[in-house]
Amino acid sequence: MRYYVTIADRTIEVELTAEGARVDGRLIRADLVTLPGTPIRHLLADGRSHALLARPGERRGQWQLQLDGYRFEAEVLDERTRAIRGMTAAEHPATGPKPVRAPMPGLVVRVEVEPGQAVRAGQGVVVMEAMKMENELKAEAAGVVASVLVAAGQAVEKGAVLVEFRA
Repeated sequence: MRYYVTIADRTIEVELTAEGARVDGRLIRADLVTLPGTPIRHLLADGRSHALLARPGERRGQWQLQLDGYRFEAEVLDERTRAIRGMTAAEHPATGPKPVRAPMPGLVVRVEVEPGQAVRAGQGVVVMEAMKMENELKAEAAGVVASVLVAAGQAVEKGAVLVEFRA
């Protein structure tokens, strides 16, 4: 089975085979085991051991990942889904920068932007505390803050819109 994994702006082709995983054509011997009673998985890739926590995102194919203490988001699409999205994307182009949403339930610690402020791609806009860890949420693309829908000290649910933008 072939998948396309997008992290930040880079897409990697991953093909799962009997021998292991082919990542952009390179064979990697990999084994993934769930630790019983936990959401943590143990990944052994080319003889190196990694702790992996993977939680589904708000859309099909989106994942919130934590690998060896580093957090990131990934989109994983199989060949069929990728082809369908490719055909429909031309019919429904994006209308502007995506709003920043809460990736999990938590508490807003700081809001780092205000309406009317220009932001660049990757700029931090809100700091949230979840599971006793602070997480800086960032703008995906450059834009102007249209509205800030939260304040410091406010509890939010997963998926709540925190900051909206205009192009």
